[in-house]
Amino acid sequence: MEHRILIYTPTGKDGKLVSKVLEHSNLECHVCPNAGEIIHELGKGAGGILIADEALTTDFLRSLTQYLKQQQAWSDLPILVLSRRGLDSPDMRNIYLKLGNVTLLERPVQSVTLVSAATSALRGRKRQYEMREVDRRKDEFLAMLAHELRNPLAPISAASDLLGFAQLDHARVRQTSEVISRQVRHMTSLIDDLLDVSRVSRGLVSLERSQLDARQIVSHAVEQVRPLIDARRHRLTVQTPPDPAVIHGDKKRLIQVVTNLLNNAAKYSPEGGNILLTVDVDHETVILRVVDDGIGMTPDVIECVFEMFTQAERTLDRSQGGLGIGLALVRSLVEMHGGTVAASSDGIGRGSQFAVILPRIAESKPVHEANEQGGKVAATAGRRLLLVDDNVDAARMLAMLLESAGHAVLVEHSARSALERARAERPSVCLLDIGLPEMSGNELARQLRSQPETGQSILIAITGYGQEQDKRATAAAGFDHHFVKPVDTAHLLHLLATLP
Repeated sequence: MEHRILIYTPTGKDGKLVSKVLEHSNLECHVCPNAGEIIHELGKGAGGILIADEALTTDFLRSLTQYLKQQQAWSDLPILVLSRRGLDSPDMRNIYLKLGNVTLLERPVQSVTLVSAATSALRGRKRQYEMREVDRRKDEFLAMLAHELRNPLAPISAASDLLGFAQLDHARVRQTSEVISRQVRHMTSLIDDLLDVSRVSRGLVSLERSQLDARQIVSHAVEQVRPLIDARRHRLTVQTPPDPAVIHGDKKRLIQVVTNLLNNAAKYSPEGGNILLTVDVDHETVILRVVDDGIGMTPDVIECVFEMFTQAERTLDRSQGGLGIGLALVRSLVEMHGGTVAASSDGIGRGSQFAVILPRIAESKPVHEANEQGGKVAATAGRRLLLVDDNVDAARMLAMLLESAGHAVLVEHSARSALERARAERPSVCLLDIGLPEMSGNELARQLRSQPETGQSILIAITGYGQEQDKRATAAAGFDHHFVKPVDTAHLLHLLATLP
């Protein structure tokens, strides 16, 4: 019903004639015998309405205008008006202004013009329906986001209460700390996914390509997903070729692709399921497949599984979790690598299969894993640090952490007081929040750089802004390093230990 044209002409013969012309072009129509009927039928749904101008009596115009005012934000009902009067007529101008999305067709109207106008109106209405669906999925996504963020907040809150109320031995304190760290990592992962999908959709992600062995990509992905697979007691089988499967791509992003596919398989398989991950090669491509014996997918789900915010059927227990953006990221990242990804399933309860096909390249040199961790760095003598953050709790916690590592930490909560403290204390390192009131962290960095007392200090940005343009902005302001909240404290302590 949402794609039909409602027709109302006082002369029934005219309505039937118009309907016949439109139906001849495969357009669905419904002729309404009176004004009350058309308002009633609008409540059931319509792609547009076609009205003769003589039908627009004062009462009907009032009823129609009232209906249009009650439309939802996505809706702008197309209205076609058959008239012998043009917009030069004051009455027609009034109608045009009141009804909004009006197309005026002057009588006598040719059939081709009538069909063209109706088709165009339905095309516009279809776009409105698409926006309605986007809004619906966005609302559902926000509900899922709230749920997914509450999940880690619950154990964090309980752990905080436990530390405050109970006398805990060292082992219990460590266990509680591990719970908080694990849940913070989970929340960080959710936020990173959101930022990733935003950057990809706006074309802001650039790939750092190098020659890679797909077998190593798989190995890293399995390592990341292993805790989830073990927790759900799945059996994971990995099959790779004996020789390198060489591709040209971004290591981090391709690991993310395989990780998301494995996460998807683990989440949508009942406990104790089987997951198969294979790497195959032919002359021109490398094919990565993830196959599970989980809940499977219907054809409708397969059709939109790579769309943003799509999940299998939602349930109240939300046992699978996630935000419905992982597979959208997979498709975008694979396509950025010149590849394709496809999903298939034999139906509900019969598992799913995802296949990623990437261009294969000839191996020009042996592919070796770089040592990303490096050797352990010996602790250095404590430094004098200036920490500036208007969030008092965040500043206090980070200061305590830095002090426990042997550093002397000066804490300020405003940029102006930080400038005065820096001139007096001459810290060797300044850690600055970017979103400070009155003066931004970037402006504070510029002023610190201009002062003789702090011109040579190491400046570290501590911020919730982590996109590439944000990093360029902090670098331009004079920062030496950029950390995104929540700060990877191990990385920060490592950096402080290695600074000259």
